[in-house]
Amino acid sequence: MAQTPAPSGSNQGGLPYALAAYGIWGFVPLFFKLLSSVPPVEVLAQRIIWSLPLCFVIMLFRKQIGDYLTALKDWRTLRLLIASALLIAVNWLVYIFSIFTDHVLAASLGYYLNPLVNVMLGMIFLGERLSRLQLVAVVIAGVGVAILLAGALDTLWISLTLAFSFGIYGLIRKVVPVGSLPGLAVETTVLLIPSLAVSAFYLWAGDGRGFGSDGSISLLLMAGGIVTAVPLLLFATAARRMSYAALGFVQYLAPTVQFLLGLFVFGEPLKPVQLACFLLIWVSIAVFSFDMLRKIRADRVVAA
Repeated sequence: MAQTPAPSGSNQGGLPYALAAYGIWGFVPLFFKLLSSVPPVEVLAQRIIWSLPLCFVIMLFRKQIGDYLTALKDWRTLRLLIASALLIAVNWLVYIFSIFTDHVLAASLGYYLNPLVNVMLGMIFLGERLSRLQLVAVVIAGVGVAILLAGALDTLWISLTLAFSFGIYGLIRKVVPVGSLPGLAVETTVLLIPSLAVSAFYLWAGDGRGFGSDGSISLLLMAGGIVTAVPLLLFATAARRMSYAALGFVQYLAPTVQFLLGLFVFGEPLKPVQLACFLLIWVSIAVFSFDMLRKIRADRVVAA
């Protein structure tokens, strides 16, 4: 049965799923660095191709094939999932590109911004109210982005594309009336034919860098299906069980790990304007986190 979207502000055990999803995403640059010799578009296509069989295996185990077929037949649901599929494809491609071109810090900034984007989307589309402190946090983050406009415009598009594409993706997945796994399977089905076409082109081109060129590279590309499907499934489950603002709060785990990887493992330089932006984003996160914790404590007192 497809789950009914959780009411805004509800929390039905989504926290463990969110922690697992964002933990995996935090360390995933280490995986994709191993594939940096492969064209980003081919990596994206292979991720999609190998995600679908895994989705079907899990759906068979959980007896959700019927939900998958129902979603394909319902045009309203399918239309929403086509939109979410395109958004996540853009997000994946830009993210892979950022890793391959040594812009992990820019990607990290995008995912730091994403929780604040979630807050705004939750307010606009889900009726979630923003407190004064949350509004202050959003304004501070906006100042940080404005600083990047002045001094790091070459990578700002990476950060903003990742923040907004994933924010809108999560919003759609929260409201679409289909379970997390069947929804992910429909998304990968929508993207399958273009992905097969791209993979066939690279096989035909035979540049010696992608799938089929080397056993280890081929296995890594196949493993990309697991790296793709598992955290997305966890995220989709969390998105339906938590308020959108609370989900954004947990997301700080992934960009923090990515920031540390970019700075200390990949040795990316940190520009002064980037440092200033990160500092403002961290202040914004501190303000937002303080407000969230205060609200959680107040809710507990009321419940008691």
